[in-house]
Formats: sequence, structure tokens, C-alpha cells
Amino acid sequence: MEKLNKTPIYNLYDSYGSKIIDFGGWALPVQFKGIIEEHNNVREKAGLFDVSHMGEINVNGVDAEKFLQHLCTNDIAVAEVGQAIYTFFCYEHGGVVDDLIVYKIADDSYMLVVNAANTDKDYEWILTQLQVGNWQVDVKNVSVETALLALQGPNAQKILQKLTEYDISLIKRFRFIKDLSVAGFPALVSRTGYTGEDGFELYVDHDAARTLWSKILEIGAEDGAMPIGLGARDTLRLEANLPLYGHELSTDISPLEANLNFFVKLNKTDFIGKEALVNQKQAGVSRKLVGFKMLDRGIPRSDYPVYVNSTEIGKVTSGTFAPTLKGNIGIALIDVEYSKVGTIIDVGIRNKKLKAEIIQMPFYKRK
Repeated sequence: MEKLNKTPIYNLYDSYGSKIIDFGGWALPVQFKGIIEEHNNVREKAGLFDVSHMGEINVNGVDAEKFLQHLCTNDIAVAEVGQAIYTFFCYEHGGVVDDLIVYKIADDSYMLVVNAANTDKDYEWILTQLQVGNWQVDVKNVSVETALLALQGPNAQKILQKLTEYDISLIKRFRFIKDLSVAGFPALVSRTGYTGEDGFELYVDHDAARTLWSKILEIGAEDGAMPIGLGARDTLRLEANLPLYGHELSTDISPLEANLNFFVKLNKTDFIGKEALVNQKQAGVSRKLVGFKMLDRGIPRSDYPVYVNSTEIGKVTSGTFAPTLKGNIGIALIDVEYSKVGTIIDVGIRNKKLKAEIIQMPFYKRK
């Protein structure tokens, strides 16, 4: 683990019984007590995630909004100060550079939260686009000095409220408060989430993260808070049908193929990739992401082939045992003609073709 990047929480992992893995060049916990136990705890109580490996990039200046409108598929102009927008950077051919969340700090100031493995790529992409036009914009990668903790689950609000005087019930979905005092530390607190549950993200200074992590778990213990690793993070997001870059989205998979049309505003002013996406929309996608449940015993994994009548029609993008559903599920990118709910497919697992059924997504939705 010596050469791997480490978050400010790294030295605390052992005290919670963590199992550390190399995750895209980062030393991160895949689990603490166990994936299934951690998964269920987030669904029923609360879990704390160290996601400080995520990237943060500030975009400031008089042309900040116009510049982001040019880069992003979603409509950044409709965002209010204190609002977060989920969107994509796309290449000219419509494939995805990355999916990200844009936080509007002020009329001329934004924070972009990007995937950890794509941080450097995204930063270079932004700088490259900046050189193309005459934009009055300042871009800064602040990932190193920024830590990110995510508190998720039905008890998340109750726990976080004990650490701040502000009424956090006032923070609505995809909204945030900047410089909120949490356990004495200034934090940008948002309400987005990647688990299918209610929850909050706390962006804090790198040096404050360790104390805040410990404080949240200490205060939240009576309400069931526990640390959660990457394993449960993946099963939770998959049950909720939330995409993972490199699986459901990639250079070769467009947002339209991923059924994420809502976040692509084809009627707005020109943006990178618009022409290709308009053409794809007009022609109709030839392949599509679908959800399926296994009928035969077997756990689907990424890149496993999918068949209908011995003809390969696509591949699994993500698959797992779903603790909430108590069954094996997956997402696959397949030829659109076979994508109807109820279609029986075969998944190639260890040289066997095992039966599965295409079902409605999301697999799980909280009440």
C-alpha cells in the first residue's frame, strides 16, 4: 500500500477492522464488518463513507456559466445558487468523458465533483476546452485539499442534526449549504447520495476530516451509524440503478444508451457532443441498458456475455448478489430489440448459460 494514494481517514481504517484494497490507485476499504451487514445497515439505519478520493475542481470567472454550458449535457443555466446539477461531459462522438455533479456556489463560481479515477483526465479535458475559446474562466483542481464524507441512511438526518445548529431538514434534495458549521468545522453540506437512501455529503478541509469522521461515528452510534466500505457502496448503488463510470457509462456508451436522457438537454445551446447525441436520438439507439434478475443460480459480473437463443446480444455492465432483494441481479447493455421487460435471456457464467429475466429498474426504491 506504500505507493497508493491515501485519504486523510486512512490511518483510522484499521481501528474499525477494515480490509484494504487498491481501488484505482487508492488504498481504500472494501469492507469493515462485512459487505452484507454494512449494506443492510445503510438501508435500515445509517452508514458513513469515506469518499475523499473523489475529485473536486473549481471553475470561477465571469464566463463560468457559459463555459460549463459548453462542456455539460445538462442545463447549467437553470441552476440556482445552492443547487447541484447531475450532468455529463461528452466527447464529440457522444461517448462519456465522465459523469459529475456541478455545485453552483455563486453566479460566477462552481465546484465540480468528478470520479476519482477520472480526476486528472477531467482536469486536462477542461483545460483543453478552455484553450479553444476566449473564456474568462479560472480553473483549479482542489482535490488534494478537499475531503469528502458521505452519511447515508434513514437515520442520517437525525445523526447529522446533533452536530450542527442549522436545521438541516431545510436542505432539500440536490441542494447544499456552504460553510455550515458541523462539529465546529466549516463544511459544504449537500443532499444527493449514491445509495438509494436519504443522506448528506460533507466537503471539508483535508485536515478536519479525521476528527469529523470519528465524531460522526461517536455521536451516531446510538442511531446505528457504522463505517461502510466500497463493497456495500457498490451493491447499494446497483440496487438503486445508479451508474458507475467504466461500467454503465464510458467512452463507448452514451448517456442515451444508458437511459439517462433526462440529464441531456438537446434543446439547449450547442455543447460538446450535441450533434452526435441529436443524431442518435433521431435514429433511435441500437442498444440499451436493461436490468435483469437471475432465474438460475449464479452471480453475474461485469463483461459476462448475454445471449438470446445462443446469439450474443450484449454484455453485463454490473452484477451482484443484492442483499435487500435477496437475489442475484445485474445490468446489461444489449441490442435494443431484446430489451423488453419480461424477456428471458441467458448469461454466460463460468462456461454455462444461465437463465435470467429482464425486469423493471430501479431494482430498489425507498419508500
